[in-house]
Amino acid sequence: MAIHEAHLCPSSHPPPHSLTGREVLTPFPGLGTDAAPAQGDAHLKQCDLLKLSRRQKQLCRREPGLAETLRDAAHLGLLECQFQFRHERWDCSLEGRMGLLKRGFKETAFLYAVSSAALTHALARACSAGRMERCTCDDSPGLESRQAWQWGVCGDNLKYSTKFLNNFLGPKRGSKDLRARADAHNTHVGMKAVKSGLRTTCKCHGVSGSCAVRTCWKQLSPFRETGQVLKLRYDSAVKVSSATNEALGRLELWVPARPGSPAKGLVPRPGDLVYMEDSPSFCRPSKYSPGTAGRVCSREASCSSLCCGRGYDTQSRLVAFSCHCQVQWCCYVECQQCVQEELVYTCKP
Repeated sequence: MAIHEAHLCPSSHPPPHSLTGREVLTPFPGLGTDAAPAQGDAHLKQCDLLKLSRRQKQLCRREPGLAETLRDAAHLGLLECQFQFRHERWDCSLEGRMGLLKRGFKETAFLYAVSSAALTHALARACSAGRMERCTCDDSPGLESRQAWQWGVCGDNLKYSTKFLNNFLGPKRGSKDLRARADAHNTHVGMKAVKSGLRTTCKCHGVSGSCAVRTCWKQLSPFRETGQVLKLRYDSAVKVSSATNEALGRLELWVPARPGSPAKGLVPRPGDLVYMEDSPSFCRPSKYSPGTAGRVCSREASCSSLCCGRGYDTQSRLVAFSCHCQVQWCCYVECQQCVQEELVYTCKP
């Protein structure tokens, strides 16, 4: 039996079934709510519903549109985190998140980085989309907002986003606590990752497509690219301890020299993710993760590592999919429904 599909292009995959859009990507807890988009003074109530510090709530109340942007950022960061770790023992599960954030693991470092990156990205886009009252298009030289809106080339306002979030997030870099210093460092790594993906895009205007007039604006790269950058930083994260900078009289992050190495310790680079504790295996359920039992794996690529040596179960299932598709005049695709057997591998308890 044939099925008529209305779209010629396949739709994007939906988010995992466990996500509802109300999840929280801490360290910014309480961002998920069921509140409708703010209208009038409704944003004040939305800010009060968010689990923010007193100072952050005050900033939120002064920024109409911010509460909704915070929720969007939490969801964006969560989905990207789960995508980047979908084949690893720790899969960015919401279960165990609070316990994880109380430690200094590599995974903690990634959470801070992807959270701040998502906030930076979402706020810059919200400005250019006209969803924030106190910011608008990127104020690049020679590009006025009115002209930008007319041509539809409103640039993503990363300058405002970065400035606002530096004030909103904290803690300050001068903190005397090692953990706070590491969290602040990783937060800035996420913000810089977004900045590194900022591009200049231009559009030509003129008779018959000539480029007599060219309008340029700033545009952020897709957040998936930012997530990939941060995952690479996670893979090469450096373990740090603390040392007192005598000249400045403050605590500094320090990468100790390897035992037996003639080289001295180093200060981590601005783009390095830093951590203080070795991560657990994440194989068994703990206060940090639900473990890997029941996780779907690839027999050739990931089952050996993902299942932690416990082995895996094999199940057969029938999967329906569209096949023998043909484009029909003028505007739809006609497909047949096919069924094939598929083997699914899951980690044993």
